[in-house]
Amino acid sequence: MSAPVIRPATLADLPAITAIYDDAVRTGTATFELDPPGLDEMTARFEGLLDGGFPYLVADARGEVAGYAYAGPYRARPAYRFTVENSIYLATTARRRGIGLALLNRLVVESRSRGHRQMIAVIGDSANAASIAVHGRAGFQMIGTLHDVGFKFGRWLDTVLMQREL
Repeated sequence: MSAPVIRPATLADLPAITAIYDDAVRTGTATFELDPPGLDEMTARFEGLLDGGFPYLVADARGEVAGYAYAGPYRARPAYRFTVENSIYLATTARRRGIGLALLNRLVVESRSRGHRQMIAVIGDSANAASIAVHGRAGFQMIGTLHDVGFKFGRWLDTVLMQREL
């Protein structure tokens, strides 16, 4: 099977992106969101990021969205404007195939080209070894762990912070 093409996301990709995120919200701890947003909300989020000049990418595997990644503002205050936070989500069938790393590496390039200087990964659940490992392979350094800051699925969850200079 050939590697997916990493390309900018389009409005036509949003139903697949919404389905991938729906599964992540309902079954995983990578996001601390409790209720999956629908297509209208995901479209508004997508358009907001594009309007802000942030990159939003998909991994296109023969016309199917295997995963997506985007960078957005790390924090709202103007002094943080050169720092972005990244997000990556994969379809369950696309995991452990190098797609997350390919998306993240391209996201780093795209963010750097837009003048950003730092990228922060806020990884939900310190047990999320796959995400921690892929960020490490992409040059992120461990910054620390915020213990028991989220509550989902009846348990307390940590948040792991990783950072990479762009």
